[in-house]
Amino acid sequence: MSQEKIDRYKQEKANRKKNLKKQRTMNLVRKGVLTLAGVALVGWLGYSAYDSFSQNKNREITTVDYGAIDSYLIDLQE
Repeated sequence: MSQEKIDRYKQEKANRKKNLKKQRTMNLVRKGVLTLAGVALVGWLGYSAYDSFSQNKNREITTVDYGAIDSYLIDLQE
């Protein structure tokens, strides 16, 4: 049992630099993903705020005269 612990410790010690490098890389990747998610969230909130602000502006109202279409449909029925 003791020999297994010693062998495991030696193997862990031999791979320590590789494991530390892997941990640092994973930490950087995790931070990058969280940063991108945060930027996306802030961008989405900004876009939503701008969209709701622009909907409150007065818009020009246009009216359509359907008289020509009505007369055309009446002519088709006759």
